[in-house]
Amino acid sequence: MIGLIGIKKDTPLEIREKFSVNPKKRDKAINYLRDEIEEIVVLSTCNRTEIYFNHFLDDKEILKKFFEAFDFDKKYIDYVFISKGEKAIEHLFRVICGFHSKILGEDQILGQIKEAYSFSLENKLVKNKLLRLFQEAVTCGKRFRKEANLYKIPVSSASISVNKIIEEDGKKVMVLGYGSVGKLVVKNLISHRSIEEIYIVVRDKSKVDISDYRVKVLDFREKNIFINSMDGIISCTSAPHTVIRKEDLEKVGKKINIYDLALPRDVDLELYKIDRFKILNIDDISKIDDENKHLRKERMESYKWIIDKYILEYKEWEKLRDISPYINKIRENKLNEVSKRYDTYKKKSNEENKIVEKMIESMGNFYSNKAIKVLKEEALKGREEECLEILKKIFF
Repeated sequence: MIGLIGIKKDTPLEIREKFSVNPKKRDKAINYLRDEIEEIVVLSTCNRTEIYFNHFLDDKEILKKFFEAFDFDKKYIDYVFISKGEKAIEHLFRVICGFHSKILGEDQILGQIKEAYSFSLENKLVKNKLLRLFQEAVTCGKRFRKEANLYKIPVSSASISVNKIIEEDGKKVMVLGYGSVGKLVVKNLISHRSIEEIYIVVRDKSKVDISDYRVKVLDFREKNIFINSMDGIISCTSAPHTVIRKEDLEKVGKKINIYDLALPRDVDLELYKIDRFKILNIDDISKIDDENKHLRKERMESYKWIIDKYILEYKEWEKLRDISPYINKIRENKLNEVSKRYDTYKKKSNEENKIVEKMIESMGNFYSNKAIKVLKEEALKGREEECLEILKKIFF
């Protein structure tokens, strides 16, 4: 059964941080769980940590295994929820379309889920139900945004942070981290001609290839040479520790606006106490009033039919997949029966006749295909068990 472990809504930032999963922790946990769980996809962003899995264990056992594998502190277990079956499936589709995002309808989550799914796919962690589920979810997320025209109402933590810097007449901006969020930040910055200098700070400078004269790529050892001259800093790394420390910045100087989009937070809490810096974390940013919020919500609600359509398609696939062994059995028995009937004909007639063979085969195909069609129809109506009882007496 498909299941989901996630963090409850409205859990404080300082608790959500405890459940953050960086790549190193994810890889270690997956190695621990690989032989225990049939399929798994780990999603960890600045706003959520969710683990999707396919299993047949009870809730207590699942929680125990996952808390051990990811080294989560058991004293925070009350902040975690488990969903199963249809609820878990619906949750994923609503998440990927932006209904559960702090910034309603933001498009970063689609890319983040694609990355999480791609990792599991590359590492052979999805193969059956989760493979199909995430394929359907990604397709749904793309279609939902395209048909709802959400791109015409741009809202994300990245775009809000950039817009706030523009509003403050910022010219020089430093971006720490160049993952999915960092790339979106840089894309937004480049689109504004008023931005004069963009400094991208990464561990490996070769990973950034941007041909814009305003962009300068730095490693973390070089960042402090320029950081004090910035108008704005946007930090979105996946580091397990702070990357903007109190000693990196001078207490006196021009005002610097800092936007911390990371979880765990990138910015040293001591910097909040210094007047020179105005710091907003991911929760602060999500509270910023957006003039398009009401319009976006209405637009999204009117296109929920797309989510319903893809959920229905997945459920139908799942039902048909569950009866596939019986379909294969009908086809196998049909082939055996056709062979037996033709062998009987040859013995009685003492001759081979391709026309007769084809007629017997055609008749077998007709009745077996008819049976399979009826079985599929009844399965989609939830009546496959009654249908199977009859078909077993005829074909098995």
